[in-house]
Amino acid sequence: MLLDRDGTLVEDVPYNGDPEKVRPLPGVRAGLDRLRAAGLRLGVVSNQSGLARGFFTDAQMRAVQARVEALLGPFDTWRVCPHEDADGCGCRKPLPGLVHAAAADVGTVAGRCVVVGDIGRDVAAALAAGAAGVLVPTPVTRPEEVAAAPWVAADFPAAVAEILRRQTAVVPATDPWPGRRGGSGSRVGTVLVVRSDSAGDVLVTGPAIRAVAHTADRVVLLCGPRGRAAANLLPGVDEVITHALPWIDPTPDPVDAADMHALTARLAALDVDEALIFTSFHQSPLPLALLLRMAGVARIAAISDDYPGSLLDIRHRVPTGVPEPERALSLAAAAGHGLPPHDQPTLRLRGDAVPSPPAQLGPPGYVVLHPGSSVPSRACPPEVAVRIARALVDAGHRVVVTGTPDERDLTAAVAGSGALDLGGRTGLGELAGVVAHAGAVVVGNTGPAHLAAAFGVPVVSLFAPTVPFGQWGPYRVPTVRLGDATAPCRDTRAATCPVPGHPCLADIDPADVVAALRLLGVHQDAAPTGTTGADAAGAAVTATGGSAR
Repeated sequence: MLLDRDGTLVEDVPYNGDPEKVRPLPGVRAGLDRLRAAGLRLGVVSNQSGLARGFFTDAQMRAVQARVEALLGPFDTWRVCPHEDADGCGCRKPLPGLVHAAAADVGTVAGRCVVVGDIGRDVAAALAAGAAGVLVPTPVTRPEEVAAAPWVAADFPAAVAEILRRQTAVVPATDPWPGRRGGSGSRVGTVLVVRSDSAGDVLVTGPAIRAVAHTADRVVLLCGPRGRAAANLLPGVDEVITHALPWIDPTPDPVDAADMHALTARLAALDVDEALIFTSFHQSPLPLALLLRMAGVARIAAISDDYPGSLLDIRHRVPTGVPEPERALSLAAAAGHGLPPHDQPTLRLRGDAVPSPPAQLGPPGYVVLHPGSSVPSRACPPEVAVRIARALVDAGHRVVVTGTPDERDLTAAVAGSGALDLGGRTGLGELAGVVAHAGAVVVGNTGPAHLAAAFGVPVVSLFAPTVPFGQWGPYRVPTVRLGDATAPCRDTRAATCPVPGHPCLADIDPADVVAALRLLGVHQDAAPTGTTGADAAGAAVTATGGSAR
């Protein structure tokens, strides 16, 4: 847990060098004590440009920190940036240097940290480092910062409660199935897991599927035609069955009774011991649960807000806003499945299923620009994508434009004469190989964003707010979000833009994309090393106060 100081832990007194002016915010001490009792290590990450400006001395700053610890208890580390914006350091938030440095101080990495702050810079630094960012607004927090934040809590105690709830939610339940042999943690026979949706939806379910595979002898994945290519890339899957489900597909064919009978017979032939139905928050698992019951499946688990009657043995519920990988992982945990100790809940792909990129791409470090999307409302407007590609090339980046066979005209126009056009020349597996060697990916809310997350490749997310960013944004990977989070399409789930002119993405300035790459530490032809943020953090001042170390 990494925490901003002023406005988050204590009242924001501008350029405070006086310990007597330190006043904790309501509920903070109790919240910190709950976190300590849960075994979480705590650090402070704070911009303090007053030191460079001469408003207080280093000794005064340390005295303030000592007073904070006297009132709020000890912290495991303090990381402070003393610079101004013009200094060009790597540690001043929204740059991620402080987050990487503090994570290293407590023996972990940014992807396993939660950062809590009161302004957009705090959240942006968290995202740029690959950490989770929680915004606790105050009267000085701008509305657009609240709209753009992936996770907003009403106050500090509410943030703590949700952090601890999410931590507990992925711990496997003890003996969740009445009568299941062996109890929680024991091996089970065949488990059917279901995610009948697009490639991106299947990819974000990967950690949950790996959790099931950890305790199952055999995992069968039922997916739709749009997700089959992604299913082939997931570790832990022994067999894939493809069948379109008309209550899930966005453009479904009419329900065919013979087709449903055939699916039911095929499910019965699997002789599964358990079934877990993974869905998005707006989808229902109950039609398939009925077919599974008809197929003789005795134990079925799913997330369902609707009353399931006797269709589900485990009816799991998840609050809105939880990232999709964690949402799915919590269902697996409710059914008694958890990841092995060495595995973290990040997205991963099978190494043997991802080919090397084409030789024409040259060495790693290029920038992938993926302008299209299977959902039109999430696609970057073509004219904006053209300007972005031109700006990236002008800034010295090697640019690779990708897209589906149906997007060949789009990718050719975007690539122009300065970028390499791979439109229509990569399946999902080949695209994964291209992404794996990229320095960064510039993409909307679509499958390649999740491919990037699976390889730890930084993402500039051109995110249309039709669905919540905190739920569908790139997971645990360094990210900068661009686009208007306050646009009228917000939370509409619209597949086609309901607002003329596509305002959420149409006003993106290509210069902001170039700047986002700099913030992520991605420079011209820079290969991803995973150490960019840590190197940048070398300029940060480590300030110890009280028991801090």
